[in-house]
Amino acid sequence: MLDDLYQQIILDHYRRPRNKGRTEPQDLMAKENNPLCGDEIEVTARLADGKIAEIKFAGHGCAISQASASIMTTKLTGKTLAEAEEFIAGFLKMMRGEKLFGGKELGDAKALEGVLKFPVRVKCATLPWHALRGALHSKEGVEER
Repeated sequence: MLDDLYQQIILDHYRRPRNKGRTEPQDLMAKENNPLCGDEIEVTARLADGKIAEIKFAGHGCAISQASASIMTTKLTGKTLAEAEEFIAGFLKMMRGEKLFGGKELGDAKALEGVLKFPVRVKCATLPWHALRGALHSKEGVEER
């Protein structure tokens, strides 16, 4: 069943997170938290040649927020800032239940669409994506919320 596969992907990223930690140096950094549930995420990235050369996350929270951060880092490593912004915008659209974006390959990120069945958990899934979007939009590349 597709729901079971998606649940396994989320659990795998939660149990074996990819890119956990902080990049050094940090060209981009942002923090987000969800005071309702206590999730806290910090996203850092190192840029090279106009691309995200390395992206990591730190923090704590539920399985969904942590898995989402792990998935996000795997999907955005190697993308240009414009490509990352486009992917983030498409992901956030998906998480609002809107039409998916331009046929882009979602990979493991598609697993998070199941969170829409639990509206209270959407903030958990989108937290790291909002953090990175904030970093991309900040003029200095450093933002704390």
